Amino acid sequence: MKFNKRIIALLGAAAMVLPLAACGGGNDAAGDGGEASGDEKIELTVWSWDSTLPRTVEGFEKENPNIKVTITNAGTNKDEYQALNNAMEAGSGAPDLAQIEYYALPEYVIRDYVQDLSGYGADDFSDFFTPGTWASVAIQGGVYALPMDSGPMAWFYNKEVMDKAGVNPDEVRTWDDFYEAAKKVRATGSYITSDSGDAGFFDSMTWLAGATPFETGEDGTSVKINLTGDDKVQSFIDFWQKLIDEDLIDTKTAGWTDEWNRGLNDGSIASLLTGAWMPYNLLSGAPDGDGKWRIAQMPTLDGSETNSENGGSSLAVIKTDDEAKAEAAYKFAEYACHNADGVGVRVEGGAFPADNETLASEDFLNMTSLTDSEGNAHEYFGGQKFNEVLAKAAANVSTGYKFLPFEVNARNVYADHAGGAFTDKSITLEEGIASWETALKEYAEQQGYTVE
Repeated sequence: MKFNKRIIALLGAAAMVLPLAACGGGNDAAGDGGEASGDEKIELTVWSWDSTLPRTVEGFEKENPNIKVTITNAGTNKDEYQALNNAMEAGSGAPDLAQIEYYALPEYVIRDYVQDLSGYGADDFSDFFTPGTWASVAIQGGVYALPMDSGPMAWFYNKEVMDKAGVNPDEVRTWDDFYEAAKKVRATGSYITSDSGDAGFFDSMTWLAGATPFETGEDGTSVKINLTGDDKVQSFIDFWQKLIDEDLIDTKTAGWTDEWNRGLNDGSIASLLTGAWMPYNLLSGAPDGDGKWRIAQMPTLDGSETNSENGGSSLAVIKTDDEAKAEAAYKFAEYACHNADGVGVRVEGGAFPADNETLASEDFLNMTSLTDSEGNAHEYFGGQKFNEVLAKAAANVSTGYKFLPFEVNARNVYADHAGGAFTDKSITLEEGIASWETALKEYAEQQGYTVE
């Protein structure tokens, strides 16, 4: 849908870059996988930072000899969004398809930059993909992308440190339990986890608590922003503030830095509450943890079996008046994210799937090792069938959480308001979130939204 031209959010800082992503598996729902209509030669350009998507090109082109696919790495997610934003505003230079993270997709829907795929058959896929990923692409009555991967949250932990602290994560089911475990881990000299002010993590944890602070009206012109009035948001703030106040989490080490990897490697950061795409990042970033790490379900506010997503991407077809090209672009998206062959080569490359079929397959569930870039197998999780845990985490994801239609900007300014609660403790997290809420409402009004 079209909306006020003033709704042009700066596509700046984004959530963590995921080097590995995953899609679903299934049958070719876009036809017989044959040639593009007629004898027309169609060339597609895809922007993506995902390392497994290029694996799908050979098989797709074999099935579709009239379609040539070129995948271009436009840089980090932040770089790609900025480049895509510039190209769409200029009216030229945009790709035919783009990898877009779930939290950023609503923004592109509001701007009318991405194609509704319902008319191509994507609206039949609701039972194919996991509930959390499907809810992230089924927006405003349409289907605006296909899920590439899934990021259900899970608790990754260093068993050696937890054993030393006398903590069994399988018995840590509530946030109160986690607080008690954090004290025991801190007594060993390690921190149970780290957070230096990550907006994506804040969203995931409030989602986990059952919060619904954001909502966009059906016509895309109004937004609800209610952080300070949502009791589930407040529950997370109170919980996390207690850990900050008592020095039970590492608030000084920024995520995805060399120092952070060293902390994971030597056990001084003993666990992570993060997305299911984390295993291969641990293998490369914390090699000395090989055999020491395990995975458990997330501890929740009240111990209930619920979950949220942290990260994850979709593959969207960029809006075009060229119907033949749009159809060809959809064919590639369907092959990469829904076709069994396309999905299979991505999962083999380390992608974490977004579909129910792969998540239920015996080969996937029985995996106990990770394969590094040199082809060596590692029992990084000590022989644990780690995908069994992650598949359960995916099944538990709730679907009520909504992102803002300018979520990229919202996350970009999070640290400007809440960062002081972590860096120098100059404010409380509650004060930081209240300031963030005010800024979000002001920004929304500046962009032409009605704020409810």
